[in-house]
Amino acid sequence: MSIRPFRDIVRRKTKVIKVGKVDVGGDNPISVQSMTNTLTTDTKGTIKQIQEISQAGADIVRVSCPDEDSSKSLKEIVKHVDVPIVADIHFHYKRAIEAAENGANCLRLNPGNIGDQNKIKEVIKAAKDNNCSIRIGVNAGSLERDILEKYKEPCPEALVESALRNVKIIEDLDFNNFKISVKSSDVFLSVESYKQLSKKINYPLHLGITEAGSYIPGSVKSAIGLGNLLMQGIGDTIRVSLSDDPVKEVKIGNEILKSLGLKTRGVKIISCPSCARQGFEVIDTVKILEEKLSHITEPITLSIIGCVVNGPGEAAFTDIGITGGGRDSNMLYLNGVQTEKLNNKEIISKVVDLVEKKVKEIQNTHK
Repeated sequence: MSIRPFRDIVRRKTKVIKVGKVDVGGDNPISVQSMTNTLTTDTKGTIKQIQEISQAGADIVRVSCPDEDSSKSLKEIVKHVDVPIVADIHFHYKRAIEAAENGANCLRLNPGNIGDQNKIKEVIKAAKDNNCSIRIGVNAGSLERDILEKYKEPCPEALVESALRNVKIIEDLDFNNFKISVKSSDVFLSVESYKQLSKKINYPLHLGITEAGSYIPGSVKSAIGLGNLLMQGIGDTIRVSLSDDPVKEVKIGNEILKSLGLKTRGVKIISCPSCARQGFEVIDTVKILEEKLSHITEPITLSIIGCVVNGPGEAAFTDIGITGGGRDSNMLYLNGVQTEKLNNKEIISKVVDLVEKKVKEIQNTHK
C-alpha cells in the first residue's frame, strides 16, 4: 500500500544516457549519487566505502582522481564493486584518459578547463573507446575567468553560459553521452541556474547544492533546493553534498525522493513527534525500527503514531500501522484494518516480523 502524492510530478523529458549499467534521463528513475572521501590510492578502504555507499542505496558513486596513481587504482577498484563509478577529474586531461581506460563509467570534468583542443579530442576519444559517459560539472566557485569578468560575480546567467560553452565543445566533437550540473552553495543561485538551463537543453541534469555543509544544515539546504527543482520536474540524478559520512548523503537523497513520491525504495516510516498522549515511547521505537529495518529495499509503508487522534487515519494508508492506546494497549493495523492489540513490549518485534513477512510476499510476487 502506498500514499498517492497530492499531485503527480511531471518530469521534464530529457535524452537518455548510460552511466555503466544505469540509464539516466528520460523516464528512468532518478538516481542517487554520492562520493568517496577516502584516498583513492587506498584501494581496500575505497572499495569498502563504495560498497557501504551502494548498500545504503546509491545508484552511482564518484571517486576523485587527482593524480596518476589514483586514476590507475580504478582498475582494481572496479573489479570489486557493482555500482557504476564516476571519475572526478580537474584540469589534467591524462587523468581523464587513464580513468576511462581503467574502468570508470563516467568522467566528471569541464572540457573548457582542459584547454588545448587536441587534448580535449583525446579525452573524448578515450570516452568513446571505453563506453564512458561524461558529466559537465559547472560550479559557481570555479567559473572561467572571462565569464566571471563579464558578469562580475557568479549568477545564473554566468553558470548557464559556462554550461552551454562546454556543451558546444563536446557536441562539436560528435559526443552526446553526457549530463550536466550547475552547482552552487547558494540555494537560490542553484535553483535559478538549473531552471534556466533546463529551458535551453534536453540533456540529463545532475542536481546538487554543492558544499552544503554539515549534516543538519546541509540536509535542510539540499532538501529545499533539490526538492524545489524536483517538484518542477527538473532533475535526473541527485547528490546531497555533506561534510559527513557519504552513507548519510545517500540516505538523505533517497528520503528527498521518497517524500516526493519519486522513489519507493525501503521502508517509509510515518511517525508523530510524540506528546503527553502517547501510549508508548514513539521516538525510541522509531529509532530502533529504523535501525532494524535499514536493510530492507522493498517498498513498504509503516505508520507509528502514539495516540488515537491521528493514528487510525494514518494507518488507513500504510501497509502496517501502530496506534497508541491507553494502559499498555495499542492497536495494530494491516492494510488499514484493525487486527489485534499489542502491549508496549511487543511492538518492535511484531512490526519487524510483519515487515519481513511482507518482504517475502513482495519477492514471491516478482518470481
